[in-house]
Amino acid sequence: MLAPSGEIHSRKMMGDYIVYVNEKCVITACDNIAYVKKLPCIAGLMADAKYGCPYTGAKEAYILDLEDAPKSLKVIETIWEYLPFPKSKKQ
Repeated sequence: MLAPSGEIHSRKMMGDYIVYVNEKCVITACDNIAYVKKLPCIAGLMADAKYGCPYTGAKEAYILDLEDAPKSLKVIETIWEYLPFPKSKKQ
């Protein structure tokens, strides 16, 4: 479903998954729920969305309704512009 957004890969972290789109961390998948950061750039698109915390101690995030593919792709496209690339790890 996310293929139109670009290169997709996931990484297992803390028992759940992080989904990367074009090398940026866009979705946190916990307990079969997709979460995206609560950012002002998607507030209008996610006005009717549910929200919650992906794990204990996490900031509140929007729950992405993957059943609505066109809206989900628009949210991902919009949020991608505002998210930073991960910092490179120094060795």
